[in-house]
Amino acid sequence: MARPRKPLLSRDRIVEAAGALVDEEGLEAVSTRRLAAALGVSGPSLYNHFRTKDAILEAVADAVSARVDLSMFEAGDGRNWREALHDWAHSYRAALSDHPNIVPVLARGPGRRPAGLRVADAVFGAMTEAGWPPGHATRIGALMRYFILGSAVGSFAEGFVDDESAYDPADYPHLGQAHLLAERRREVDEGAFETGLTALLDGLALQFAALPGERTPE
Repeated sequence: MARPRKPLLSRDRIVEAAGALVDEEGLEAVSTRRLAAALGVSGPSLYNHFRTKDAILEAVADAVSARVDLSMFEAGDGRNWREALHDWAHSYRAALSDHPNIVPVLARGPGRRPAGLRVADAVFGAMTEAGWPPGHATRIGALMRYFILGSAVGSFAEGFVDDESAYDPADYPHLGQAHLLAERRREVDEGAFETGLTALLDGLALQFAALPGERTPE
């Protein structure tokens, strides 16, 4: 019987393998040698699809951006600008929470990444369509990215150890319950994100109402 053929090497296979490596071991673990071994190919064959390791990481980052829901920004969706930003922020954070190790690459900005540019285009377009001046819309897009990416960098709750003795009340009189935070990571971190997002959107709503000209409250 003929031996089964190996799957053809493709950009998608390389990105998938690199993404798995980033998720498991971090950005530093990605190398052409490691990827070639994982894919069962020779190192030079990767260069038929990507010129550099950085290009591979950019593609992994873009694959994560492609998972972000943008339907709330589509014409006829029905959600106002505030609802759209709220729902998009949660979708964006969920994508990053699944792949936190790629956040430093995403934080560089969309560059030439197609999915990343679609995200920026959708947010800016929706804000200007809603009546925000272009300059404001640009700043809103930047502000939302700062907030969402920052929330994905690390867990506040997980930064505390679950050892009560680590927080001597003589030194830290207000951290008597800090050892309980780690086991409540999801509750604390998701609650903090929603609290911050609500405050951010409340502030934007006040700015929107104060813009010159007639504005429809949203």
